[in-house]
Amino acid sequence: MEAQMQEPFFVNENKRWFKKWWPVGVPFNTSFEEKTINDLLDEQVDKYSKENFIWFLDAWITYKQFQKYVKSFATALVNLGIKKGDVIALFMPNCPQYIVAYFAITRIGAIASGINPTYQPVEVLHQFDIIKPKMLIVLDASYESSIKPIIQDSTIEFVVYTNLADLAEIKGIKKAIGVFVKKIPTGKVDFPNALKYTELLKTKPDVPKMNIDAKKHPATYIMTGGMTGLPKAAVLTHFNIVSNTKQCKLWLGGEKPGIGNIGILPLFHSFAHTIVMNTTLAIGGWIMLFPTPPSQAELCEQIERLPCKEGLIYTGTELLFKKLAELKNLKRRFPRVMGKLTLCISSAGPLHAPVRDAFIENTGGRIVEGYGLSEAGPAVSAGNLFGESPIGSIGMPFTGTEWGIWPIDDFEKGPLCIGNPEDTNFGVEHTGEICISGPQIMLKYLDQPEETKETIYEYKGKLWLLTGDIGFMNEDGTIEIRDRKKQLIKFKGYSVFPKEVEELLMKHPDITEVAVAGLPDEEYGEIIKAWVAIKEDCDCSPQKIKEWAKKNMAHYKVPHSIAIIGELPKNLIGKVQRRALQEADPVWKEKYGKN
Repeated sequence: MEAQMQEPFFVNENKRWFKKWWPVGVPFNTSFEEKTINDLLDEQVDKYSKENFIWFLDAWITYKQFQKYVKSFATALVNLGIKKGDVIALFMPNCPQYIVAYFAITRIGAIASGINPTYQPVEVLHQFDIIKPKMLIVLDASYESSIKPIIQDSTIEFVVYTNLADLAEIKGIKKAIGVFVKKIPTGKVDFPNALKYTELLKTKPDVPKMNIDAKKHPATYIMTGGMTGLPKAAVLTHFNIVSNTKQCKLWLGGEKPGIGNIGILPLFHSFAHTIVMNTTLAIGGWIMLFPTPPSQAELCEQIERLPCKEGLIYTGTELLFKKLAELKNLKRRFPRVMGKLTLCISSAGPLHAPVRDAFIENTGGRIVEGYGLSEAGPAVSAGNLFGESPIGSIGMPFTGTEWGIWPIDDFEKGPLCIGNPEDTNFGVEHTGEICISGPQIMLKYLDQPEETKETIYEYKGKLWLLTGDIGFMNEDGTIEIRDRKKQLIKFKGYSVFPKEVEELLMKHPDITEVAVAGLPDEEYGEIIKAWVAIKEDCDCSPQKIKEWAKKNMAHYKVPHSIAIIGELPKNLIGKVQRRALQEADPVWKEKYGKN
């Protein structure tokens, strides 16, 4: 049964998180309009038509030009027979074509779904099997290696191909490409009757009027592991997306015409989809879009060169901010970067105080920790970007969002703590599952009714999303995350949170990165294993680290096994992949037959 959103999305203004850290000027509640993402586009074009919207490979696209591209491409899709409800997959790195296609697809009531451009053919086919796309829009250089081997086994009827530089209409394009991506990647697309993206853009705009129910009609399918770790498609409606975009705009201080938003995170990911692509539109800003992550020096060069006088929004994982924090002589080499990184949010993992402090010192910027998940648009919460902010927590829930702590595996018992003035179950001893309610909660998992029922519940007239994250609420209403529900380690009857063990091990002076996971064990149920990266030229050994751990940690948290490795595996947004390490371990393979 599909989850139906309940109105109004009103949060009791006596909630504890409103009392201490809440940003001045950000409303506790707001109205959430039933409109499509293209309604928002048209509103913003009316206000900012001549202003720049996208910078890419040293070319600029204005709001008006962008809207024209969208309408032309949308008309071409209709002429090809794409209908409301059809799914179109986007297999491209960050580029203007991705954003134009997304808005064109959603304008006609079709559904956009981005695919990780680093996926191998079998991974691409797996997403195809889930979302069942009718059309694929692909970078020409990626087709032969990643798509051709599997397309005959898919539902794809149309292929549209593009080159990375197709919309970078500037003089000296080869020079610009040389700076940003070293060379222009190209490739052959031999799918029958494959269509060239730029030819479709020549279509005379004539988009038919579409009747789209913003609350029920999907705008995008975003892939997520959810609570089980198995890939699923989160169905986000136009209402979900526009509401979450408004929440982000309010948290960033409202409309800020001319502000830049650094687009390094991949657009297929929910984080960039909302906080980079859609929120930039909502605030009247422009996107500094990169096809591949630049070096920190290259990024600083562009910040100095481009019109960033209104400041910059920068969202990403802690790793991105750590690199800027460690860039040597930044103040001397790039003095005009100082003070421009004013609205920075680190997510997809904890922001450690040393990284935060070093980033602020080295850049003169402002950074807080945020929290989100694909099933919630993804933006849920963040620290205060305009004043004193809590340390060690994921901040406060965005306008119109509320959260609480429920007993693990038993939502029906009711909340342990929901942030009301009379609540008493605060602190780590009342750890449970973090649940959230708000207009950004997804409609459902695509074709997964049982998964949906296990993830979205009703409580006192509101729908609550079970996040799968474990944490506790502080007396000020902020929440601290302990770990993922499915990654909890059961060692000799003790509940061990990998994240907590990681944070403790990071206090070792020679450890630079760490990942912790559980491995099956007949005697203890599970044992704790830690994979660590250490500083160069230190004489650390697994045994020395274990001895240190025994002196500094409770006995049941001390890793049974420690492996020193060069670098921890990370995904495309820089998040450490515990699961990859866990499943590659011989003990895990022996138990579960992983090859």
